Amino acid sequence: MPILLPEKKHEKLILENGKRLDGRDLDEIRPFKCEIGVLSNTDGSAYVEHGGNKIFAGVYGPREVHPKHLGLPDRGVLKVYYRMATFSVHERASPAPNRRALEISKIIEDAITPTLFLELYPDSAIEVYVMVIAASGGTRCASTTAVSLALADAGIPMKTLVAGLAAGKANGKIILDCSDEEDKAGEADIPCVIQMKDEKICLLQFDGDMTPEELDTAISLVKKGAKQIFQKMTEAIHQKFENIQKETELEIEKMIQQQDIDSINNIESTIENETEMKNEYDNIDINKKDFDFNNIDNKKNKLEEFDEEEEDFEQ
Repeated sequence: MPILLPEKKHEKLILENGKRLDGRDLDEIRPFKCEIGVLSNTDGSAYVEHGGNKIFAGVYGPREVHPKHLGLPDRGVLKVYYRMATFSVHERASPAPNRRALEISKIIEDAITPTLFLELYPDSAIEVYVMVIAASGGTRCASTTAVSLALADAGIPMKTLVAGLAAGKANGKIILDCSDEEDKAGEADIPCVIQMKDEKICLLQFDGDMTPEELDTAISLVKKGAKQIFQKMTEAIHQKFENIQKETELEIEKMIQQQDIDSINNIESTIENETEMKNEYDNIDINKKDFDFNNIDNKKNKLEEFDEEEEDFEQ
């Protein structure tokens, strides 16, 4: 029978040298990586690695709403389905939808809906499925980032991308981008989602104790970190289209090369045909030619003889 080892817990989340347990500074985000167009069976998709979080998001639509009574005549509907894989956390997660999954799904919908031009898709639904395959604190923020990228990959008109990031408080100090342990053992946690065009906050949740000054500091840190995430997001989008351009150029080169090969083959075929025709002409039976000329000479001689006989007769 397998034994489930308890998670490690530390009394101090900030070391004496001012660093955090994972070696980061107080205002440093965890390693972030993202990619779009990773799922072939979707209309748009994205993959996000944010610290230990590994998240896929897939977009389907716009398409017909089911059931139809949920559709709106003047705009489309965004539906988000957030799920965690059973192996994504230390203790096995239930595969069935739970209250937390429904809550995070609704939070992501509310954060992203204001950035979309849903009025372009009346009586339609845009469905986004989020699967967390590894969780390590801040999954709702990282999932919101993944959904924004997936919608951009699907070509859904958007006012701006959004980036999700959390700030917190540990050992009396404000920290940026809480890890799983800092999220659970810290004194406060503030998940935020920022609209990157104007840096407006479209999601803010608060749990814990902070002074107004500490809250201002935390929000400033979140906006600073969101800019770093936004840069990675735009790079991922640009990279996809650069790859498409390179693939297109390669296809064009192949087509040109194939056309050149076809042209060369046509020229070679024409030369071969002309060579065969020349050989056939050169191989004509010379005796046949002479025979034809002899026939012509014989006819000429007969005509001359006939003319002479006619003259003799007249005399």
